[in-house]
Amino acid sequence: MLTLEEFRELREQPSDPQAEQELINSIEQVYFSADSFDIVKYELEKLPPVLNLQELEEYRDKLKQQQAAVSKKVADLILEKQPAYVKELERVTSLQTGLQLAAVICTNGRRHLNIAKEGFTQASLGLLANQRKRQLLIGLLKSLRTIKTLQRTDVRLSEMLEEEDYPGAIQLCLECQKAASTFKHYSCISELNSKLQDTLEQIEEQLDVALSKICKNFDINHYTKVQQAYRLLGKTQTAMDQLHMHFTQAIHNTVFQVVLGYVELCAGNTDTKFQKLQYKDLCTHVTPDSYIPCLADLCKALWEVMLSYYRTMEWHEKHGNEDTASASEGSNMIGTEETNFDRGYIKKKLEHGLTRIWQDVQLKVKTYLLGTDLSIFKYDDFIFVLDIISRLMQVGEEFCGSKSEVLQESIRKQSVNYFKNYHRTRLDELRMFLENETWELCPVKSNFSILQLHEFKFMEQSRSPSVSPSKQPVSTSSKAVTLFEQYCSGGNPFEIQANHKDEETEDVLASNGYESDEQEKCAYQEYDSDSDVPEELKRDYVDEQTGDAPVKSVSRETLKSRKKSDYSLNKVNAPILTNTTLNVIRLVGKYMQMMNILKPIAFDVIHFMSQLFDYYLYAIYTFFGRNDSLESTGLGLSSSRLRTTLNRIQESLIDLEVSADPTATLTAAEERKEKVPSPHLSHLVLLTSGDTLYGLAERVVATESLVFLAEQFEFLQPHLDAVMPAVKKPFLQQFYSQTVSTASELRKPIYWIVAGKAIDYEQMLLLMANVKWDVKEIMSQHNIYVDALLKEFEQFNRRLNEVSKRVRIPLPVSNILWEHCIRLANRTIVEGYANVKKCSNEGRALMQLDFQQFLMKLEKLTDIRPIPDKEFVETYIKAYYLTENDMERWIKEHREYSTKQLTNLVNVCLGSHINKKARQKLLAAIDDIDRPKR
Repeated sequence: MLTLEEFRELREQPSDPQAEQELINSIEQVYFSADSFDIVKYELEKLPPVLNLQELEEYRDKLKQQQAAVSKKVADLILEKQPAYVKELERVTSLQTGLQLAAVICTNGRRHLNIAKEGFTQASLGLLANQRKRQLLIGLLKSLRTIKTLQRTDVRLSEMLEEEDYPGAIQLCLECQKAASTFKHYSCISELNSKLQDTLEQIEEQLDVALSKICKNFDINHYTKVQQAYRLLGKTQTAMDQLHMHFTQAIHNTVFQVVLGYVELCAGNTDTKFQKLQYKDLCTHVTPDSYIPCLADLCKALWEVMLSYYRTMEWHEKHGNEDTASASEGSNMIGTEETNFDRGYIKKKLEHGLTRIWQDVQLKVKTYLLGTDLSIFKYDDFIFVLDIISRLMQVGEEFCGSKSEVLQESIRKQSVNYFKNYHRTRLDELRMFLENETWELCPVKSNFSILQLHEFKFMEQSRSPSVSPSKQPVSTSSKAVTLFEQYCSGGNPFEIQANHKDEETEDVLASNGYESDEQEKCAYQEYDSDSDVPEELKRDYVDEQTGDAPVKSVSRETLKSRKKSDYSLNKVNAPILTNTTLNVIRLVGKYMQMMNILKPIAFDVIHFMSQLFDYYLYAIYTFFGRNDSLESTGLGLSSSRLRTTLNRIQESLIDLEVSADPTATLTAAEERKEKVPSPHLSHLVLLTSGDTLYGLAERVVATESLVFLAEQFEFLQPHLDAVMPAVKKPFLQQFYSQTVSTASELRKPIYWIVAGKAIDYEQMLLLMANVKWDVKEIMSQHNIYVDALLKEFEQFNRRLNEVSKRVRIPLPVSNILWEHCIRLANRTIVEGYANVKKCSNEGRALMQLDFQQFLMKLEKLTDIRPIPDKEFVETYIKAYYLTENDMERWIKEHREYSTKQLTNLVNVCLGSHINKKARQKLLAAIDDIDRPKR
């Protein structure tokens, strides 16, 4: 140890705290062990066998430094605690003084107590004893009153149970049990205690009955009392298990009672044999007349059960948060944890119960649906059934987010089978309509829209007729209200099904085909002067091909010229359609109703809808467009796409066999069931009279009704595309691109037949054959065949006017007719020129004169510009003047001319500016061109 002087010297020396701390840290831990540790022995044992004085001195100095550092540290700590020590010493001194004072007080107190003890009398003790007896008797009286109250508790409990005050009854019973346990030392209480236990069990039974009432008619006050009662019993989890069992039982009992009521009502007796049947067998006894009302009531009853469950979940979601908050405010942590556990259990149980209850509902309804063959119902009744089931599936989806796989698959199979039979019948009816159709115009108003038909009323809520679906703004402000939110406070989503009727009547037909007497008066007017043109017509005129109004106002001269080809100006621009077209559109609306109600069968429905359109298109082509002789002219009247479509329809839909082959395979017979015989044109429709332009009115009505039908399909495409499954959308796109869009292409072959017969082209060829073309002088007068041809066109124009009095001829139709006639006339002219044996340069000039005269007069009859095949004629005439080399190149470039026409051109030029050698060369070139065609 350091001496006091050394210690003071050490304190006075300047120090480095960091160095001192490092010295202290370098001390071995063994030095800080227990006091029994022998340091000297430890250091001696560490000495090496051979001692080195220098090393020993260095080690000694190190130890001294460590000792000095430790000593200084201890001194610092002592000096640091010196004030605290002084203060604590003062407290000890003060405490000692206080204890001495307390001892004096105690001594005095004992002395005074001793005096009181010696002076206390027996009377005072007697008084105290009597007071004690009084207190005991008061306590006994209180106990007797409590026992008397307990004896009368059963009467009050019965009253509370009748009032359905279950929480109060349980609270009273529990309090009585607690009180009974307090007075169990009385013999009369033991019997009361067992009676209270029996009463509590009876309350639990009645509470379970009360809980079962929640399943059909949820009452928030009633359910709150029940839950409070179970919470007092500490059986909230048990209550939830019981509740789900009651819901399952409620579904079974509800559907059985509903179906049993209808079966017994229809049976007309009170035989109890139906009550003993299983639900599955009971469903088979429902009669067709009562099937739909029973289904509606069944869904209503199941809705009540599901709504009760939904409101139960709402109650727990609301009150569960309140219970958690109230439990968290308390200081009992164990109670809070139990409340949270119960709440989590109830939440999981309720969420799991959603799917379970919906599965039970689906199975019950599926069993009911399978109990009767739905094919016996009419279409409207079947749609009604689908509407109910669709509403039920919507309820299920909102109830638990399920896609209703069980119910959906069941109704889908029945719907597809029903719809196949229904569609087959409708195709046969369509064939009958087409075969009896006289192709008269069905008078509808000019503003006719398919949305005005009853069959399309369901689309009015989701579509505005004036705005296309793709351009309608999506409403983001209004949130969709679920059925449970809508009918939570009352009502039933299935009640509107039975009360739903279309009160509105259709107003689509126009009287006599016109909307007013004023329009009817001007229906047949001819506008031969400026004053005859109505101002309204000039103001409201639109281009029928584009549907757009012109930028500038239409002049009277334009309107006067328009009347030569635009026969639609003579009538109100109402849609052209027939009764058959209207029936097809109504069928489409019915099909879409089914598809809208049951989206899983959307593909099947759209496929059948496409067959309606296919069959209508094929019938129009068969009746009015099939003509192999005109098609063989090679003008490409039918596009390859149209021919492909017609071939596809014929192969997939048309039954071309007259009678079934008895040796045919079963597969072939099944395929023939899916096909329809080819329709035949009614014998009342005459297409051979020249006065009627070979049935032009009927052809216009038929063709334009097909175009109108195609336009309606185009209008419905967004709606069909929205419900079509993604994997099946290529079929829909193909149907529109390859079938619907080809409807307007039928105009060319159909009106080509009229154009081929309306003008006497053979007579023109005979007149051209009598013309002498090897004249020597340039003529100033055209030939008579031009006048004859123009007279034919004038007569054709007059006949068109006559036909337009019966049927409006739209601008595209009149343009096609004029184009076909002009094209045939020009090709006939070329054919006539190709029959010429001899021709001079002056003769070719005469040809040009004739053709120019024809064009000049023709342009006054029609406003079609440019004149079709004008270059076809002019190019042929000018080819006469070509040199040998130019003509050879010209022949190779102009393959639109026939071999005969090219050969005649070469032969006529022989001797004028082509020799025989050149003639052989050119004929060889023509033969090379013609060889691939053979």
